[in-house]
Formats: sequence, structure tokens, C-alpha cells
Amino acid sequence: MPCYNAESTLDETLDSLFHQTLPQFEIVAVDDGSTDGTWDRLRRRSAEDSRLHPMLINHVGIVAALNAGLAVCRAPLIARMDADDLAHPEHLAAQVRFLQEHSEIAAAGCLVEGFPEAAVRQGFRLYLEWLNGLLSPEAIAREIFIESPLAHPSVMLRREWLERLGGYQDLGWPEDYDLWLRLHLQGARFAKVPQVLLRWREHPDRLTKTDSRYSVENFLRAKAHYLQRGPLRERDGVILWGAGQVGRRLSKHLLREGAQLAAFVDIDPRKIGRTLRERPVIPPGELPSTWKRFQRPALLVAVATRGARGLIRERLEQLGMVEGEDWWAVA
Repeated sequence: MPCYNAESTLDETLDSLFHQTLPQFEIVAVDDGSTDGTWDRLRRRSAEDSRLHPMLINHVGIVAALNAGLAVCRAPLIARMDADDLAHPEHLAAQVRFLQEHSEIAAAGCLVEGFPEAAVRQGFRLYLEWLNGLLSPEAIAREIFIESPLAHPSVMLRREWLERLGGYQDLGWPEDYDLWLRLHLQGARFAKVPQVLLRWREHPDRLTKTDSRYSVENFLRAKAHYLQRGPLRERDGVILWGAGQVGRRLSKHLLREGAQLAAFVDIDPRKIGRTLRERPVIPPGELPSTWKRFQRPALLVAVATRGARGLIRERLEQLGMVEGEDWWAVA
């Protein structure tokens, strides 16, 4: 059932999996051309436990490795985990039960805990706080364009959904966020088991820190790509709240994707009345009149300041604007 990439702490990770309470499962362990003795350890452990099926490939990269593992997985439910994270004994069983009880859910995550404690910095803590606060399908869908709302190593997916979308794809941005956004646009619903079932290892050599695909710029590219194919499709006027760094960078990619960007909203008096990307920067008070200029407008909120999203949400609710229909948070 689970597919894994082997890394230096493989034995500890495998131990956490061999002690799962789920009666039946299989582990496809994908070794993507390791040079640290991982393959020998996998072969030794597979001789000890028949549930482990090692698979050696020739350093093809994360996306191809994931798809290679998926190709040999046989179960209707697929879990994916890195070889340096730790699974709670109830991890797989709890998610199987959840998906059996909620047939409308395409993928189930769980709460996650970062470790070791000394390596978990403030930025990662804030991300985990946000991530663990999104449990219901509605909450996850509402904030899916802010950041990746699911920790990839914590997710169990229905195989039929993966096959329907053709597995993982490499477009130069995070492959997991790409998958969540594609699933979302196809109507898939996500949820989380409200328990900490995965310990997510933080270290300086994680791909999210070393591979350019996981840069802020490439996250913005992914957002713009799927915003234009989803919420912004056939919208004749797009208003972007936020003329700061995030808004400037996102607007560049939105324009490249063909979005009908009409104006920016900002509260900074130094920006109001000026133009950005040849579009006017207006104060919040002018949003209603600008909105009425279009037949099918949309608003994106790209303000990353902590606490700002909630204040803007309140203001937009007062204007009668519906989140997920009229506007979306994207930062």
C-alpha cells in the first residue's frame, strides 16, 4: 500500500511501519539510485519481512520515482511517505477507516508534528500550525491556493483518483502541490484524520530546501497556472488585493497565464493612485465601484502579513462577497 523513497534513516522509518496495526498492507520501497548502502539494507529487511518490496531505479528524480512506485502498487488505497519520517502505529489503520467511512473523500491526511525539536524553525512552525488547522473538506478547499494544505508524507489517496489524473507530473514546481490542485479542479474532496499520526522530519537537506522546484517563485507559478484554469476561467476582470511583494510576483505569472488583471487594491497611501504592471492601485473603498465594471469579476487576496487575511475576510463579508465564489485567498 505505501510507496516510499529510501534515505539515511530508513531502518527507523521501516520499524515504524512494520508495527502498524493494519492487518494487511505492503510496502513498495523505491530506491532512486542511492549511494549510501540503502539498497543492501532494503534487501536485508525484505528477507526478514515479506511485506517489503524493494525497487531499484537509476536516479530518475522524485516525480519519476513516485510514478514508478505507483505502477507496482496493487491496493485501492495508496499512502506515500519519505524514508526519514516516522509513522504512528495507527497511521495506516486510522486513514483506512476514515476513507471507508467517507466515500466522498479522495485523499485523507492527518495532523503532523515536526521533529527534531531543535531543527523546527519559526517558519516551519507557522506552516504546521496553519496546516493542522485545516481538517474539513470545506476548510482545505477554501485555503488550497494559499499553500499546500496537505503534508505529502501524511496522505492516503484512492488509487482510482491517481489513475484518473495520470499520477504525478513534473511541470517545474512542487509535484505534490500540483497533484492537490489538479485533484481540486476535478472536484476531489480532501479531509484529515484529527490525530497526529506522522512525525515529519525537518533537516537542511530536504528537497523543499535544496530543489528549485520548491522555491516561492515556483509555488506562485503553480498557483497562477491553476487559478487561471479554475476560479479565473472566463472571468472578465481580476482584481488583486495586495500590491506588495507577493502581489507583484503573483501578478507577473497571472498575466503570463492570460488572466484579465484589471486593478490592485492596497492600503498603503504611497501605492494608492499609482500603477503596477500598468494597472491602477486603488484603496479598499473603491473596490465596490471597480467590481461593478465587470460582468464576471474575481478577487484574489495576496496579502501575506500575519493576521491580515482574517481582517480582509471580515471586510469582504460585509460587502456581501462570497469566499470561493467571488474571491480567493492566495497568500
